[in-house]
Amino acid sequence: MQTLRETAVGKTVSVVKLHGEGAVKRRIMDMGITKGTEVYVRKVAPLGDPVEVTVRGYELSLRKEDAQMIEVQ
Repeated sequence: MQTLRETAVGKTVSVVKLHGEGAVKRRIMDMGITKGTEVYVRKVAPLGDPVEVTVRGYELSLRKEDAQMIEVQ
């Protein structure tokens, strides 16, 4: 299992599954990150937080705790 947090900069991955419960999972889905969505990892801050990605044509910053909940391939 690979998560979005572990994905290398410059890679495009596809969302397989969202882990987490309730409000956190809903917030991630509201950002457009759903099963089957392509996510491009633009950059990671020097200390690993946040992770900058491009999803559905817009740029998004995710906390590493949130990126850890997104399983990708």
